[in-house]
Amino acid sequence: MQLSSIFNDGMVLQRNQLITISGKTKPNLPVQVKFLNKTYEASADETGNFSISLDKFEPGGPYKMEIIADETKVINDILIGDVWVLGGQSNMELPLNRTLDLLAEQVAQINEPFIRQFAVPQEYDFHGPREVLTGGSWTSATHPNVMDFSAVGYFFAQKIYKKTRIPIGLIMTAVGGTPIEAWMKEETLRPFKRYDELLEKSKDDDYVQNTIKKDEENNHQWYEQLNSQDLGLQEKWYLESYQATDWTAFEVPNSWEGTELENVRGAVWFRKEIDVPASMTTEDAMLKLGTIVDADDTYINGTRVGTTGYQYPPRRYTVPKGILKPGKNTLTVRVISTHNTGKFIQDMPYKLIVNDEEINLTGTWHYKVGAVTENAPSQTFFQYFPAGVYNGMIAPLKQYQVRGVLWYQGESNAGNPKGYHVLFEKLVNDWRENWQNDELPFFFTQLTNLETNDPNHGWAVLREEQRKCLKIPNTAMAVTIDVGEYNDLQPQNKKAVGEGLTLPALNKVYGEDIVYSGPLYRSMERIGNSIHITFDHIGSGLTIREDDQLKSFMICGKDGKYVPATATIVDNKVIVSHENIPEPMHVRYAWHDNPEDANLYNKEGLPASPFSTETE
Repeated sequence: MQLSSIFNDGMVLQRNQLITISGKTKPNLPVQVKFLNKTYEASADETGNFSISLDKFEPGGPYKMEIIADETKVINDILIGDVWVLGGQSNMELPLNRTLDLLAEQVAQINEPFIRQFAVPQEYDFHGPREVLTGGSWTSATHPNVMDFSAVGYFFAQKIYKKTRIPIGLIMTAVGGTPIEAWMKEETLRPFKRYDELLEKSKDDDYVQNTIKKDEENNHQWYEQLNSQDLGLQEKWYLESYQATDWTAFEVPNSWEGTELENVRGAVWFRKEIDVPASMTTEDAMLKLGTIVDADDTYINGTRVGTTGYQYPPRRYTVPKGILKPGKNTLTVRVISTHNTGKFIQDMPYKLIVNDEEINLTGTWHYKVGAVTENAPSQTFFQYFPAGVYNGMIAPLKQYQVRGVLWYQGESNAGNPKGYHVLFEKLVNDWRENWQNDELPFFFTQLTNLETNDPNHGWAVLREEQRKCLKIPNTAMAVTIDVGEYNDLQPQNKKAVGEGLTLPALNKVYGEDIVYSGPLYRSMERIGNSIHITFDHIGSGLTIREDDQLKSFMICGKDGKYVPATATIVDNKVIVSHENIPEPMHVRYAWHDNPEDANLYNKEGLPASPFSTETE
């Protein structure tokens, strides 16, 4: 007997919906499901497929289920509650263990056995929707398993569970780097035409496998060549005994821009000597090295204590007891630049920590170039291709009833943001059709703030596209421009994001009469030399946060050139003007990729969404 792997020990079944148990056994064989003192019966069809509908159930558990066909399968520790699908890319996927700089104490206290997650295996299929999941398991929000939970998903579930005491199941389907089209049906994408070439190429299994093989070979050869040429490896610059007499000073953190390293691709070694008190050598230490572009190998006193292969993860390395010693210690970081100008990202922690003691690692280091190469060969990420992960990860969930979807995605579409709202509406329709639920709640996260140096303000445009998505019925948006980090694509404050998504869920799903959104632009009216802006979701009223003057508003006249504007709140409208623009045409608010001075909120403390009056 074959069942989708999601039908397994620890699963959470959706309350108050007809539950379907499906699978495959021998053709025409009778199948029984025994659950909650009742037996349900059906027969497999001529191909062996079976589907049995159970009753609707109230929340509870844990329970046991028996499925009897050519063999008997017992599923233990079943809960009945609410099941939420987590979709999107890396900011939804990002696990709790990546939030510890900010949330370590709260994460350490987690012990919620009635919150569970099933991580769908990250697989793609270009030949059509899969019927069955293979791999994966349900885990409870208890240590150590909870460290792998989606951080956004966990904090959403925690707040909902505390309020409702209803078990919560999370189905984690997010895959880092995926654009929206990867999560949509092929037939939905075909009318756009621009995806046709990739859709056709990806159906060629030989092309896919040969490309993967060639990429692996090229990557292996690049690193082999780099390592063979790297003087630092040959001469063992990481050893404590090595004398770094001719190295050049460099202030950490900093970028290589404007230095002789700016165009270096290859390996550059950095060293710093630190004086460690005896009190910091008696147990494990934590080494924090901010974030490094692109990759690194990090050594202390000749022992490698950590390595990271790409630029985004924060460098947080455990230094086992015995490596540090009282007195002088040598910290060596081999930075590998594969494609980008190297840097130690600023405004991040660079320190060595043991309990309450820490050593600041910023300041003067010394470097030496180990090897210079060409750019690393590019990689083909087939999980990013159109329709692939929809077929492999979403389609096979169609018979597993769910309560709603939480979506956090868009970063990978910010390079070409126009029309995102059209794609998103079609994605919502695809998913609702998959679960045969036209009203399936879809709550999504607007992009946070990030400094991109993009003159086209791709993130700002994408946020506006996301705001347009609110025209889709039974959707809501969590505005997060005040919880990001200007220097991190994957900011750590996922508690604020998860709890922000709980607000529309509590209102629309759980029936709480609460304000669930910050102010959303509704309309504009030109009156004299000013523009009056009206908002939805003003709650108890509009307000200014941490200032006495509204900021981040811009206005343009007939020439279309935007300039900073004067904005004031009058009768829960915002009146925007500029002394030198007698005939204003349009207004923008928070129209930057990193709108750090945006300060319009409602009195419930929820931020206003960025907007442009031009896009209506």
